[in-house]
Amino acid sequence: MGSHDWEMLMRLLLAAVLGGIVGIERGSGDRPAGFRTHILVCAGAALFMLVSMYGYDYYDLHGEEFPRNRDSSRIAAQVVSGIGFLGAGTIMHEGVTVRGLTTAASLWMISAIGLAAGAGMYILSIGSTAVMMVTLVTFHSWEKRFAGSSRNARRFIRIVAENEPGIITNITAYLTENGVKVRTLNVKNNSRKNEVVLELYLKISKERDDIDIIRGLQSIEGIITLENVG
Repeated sequence: MGSHDWEMLMRLLLAAVLGGIVGIERGSGDRPAGFRTHILVCAGAALFMLVSMYGYDYYDLHGEEFPRNRDSSRIAAQVVSGIGFLGAGTIMHEGVTVRGLTTAASLWMISAIGLAAGAGMYILSIGSTAVMMVTLVTFHSWEKRFAGSSRNARRFIRIVAENEPGIITNITAYLTENGVKVRTLNVKNNSRKNEVVLELYLKISKERDDIDIIRGLQSIEGIITLENVG
């Protein structure tokens, strides 16, 4: 192995280390993509970049003719689109709640870091990892504090009610009277059981007690079950 081979191996190992650093943070919160996934994505992206940049050196070493219309950027460019399929697998829908967007974004970012490491941009890849870690760790705590100091509380609720005329109007009227804003409302009909399922995203003023709001909803005639999903 020559010095060039060792340099390529060092770039690959650097990508694995940087991916592992981010993966530790993601894996600590029981996310769908954790330590091993981030290492594989980052190291894989670096490997694609190395093959794109130096794969055609094989033809030089063996005295073979270069393929026509070669473009060393094509392989690396497909990492960006390919990572979208992996990121989509980490996004989960639970009713009207969407989880996994930050993890999907971290996979997209870590693939870019892997490409930078594979290209030999050591300072850029290390600096990008530092920025990413600050965003995931520090900004997460700031986000919680900001949300905690916000004037409005947010709630996702799922209501199962009897499919009777006026039931939706009664629910929305009660919420409006108590200063609750309905941001989204999804309605699903269950004709077999003669029931209707409502999924609501609510903004409740901090001047109101959200527990009392939920209890008031449960007392509305026609409501069968009410579940607070987030």
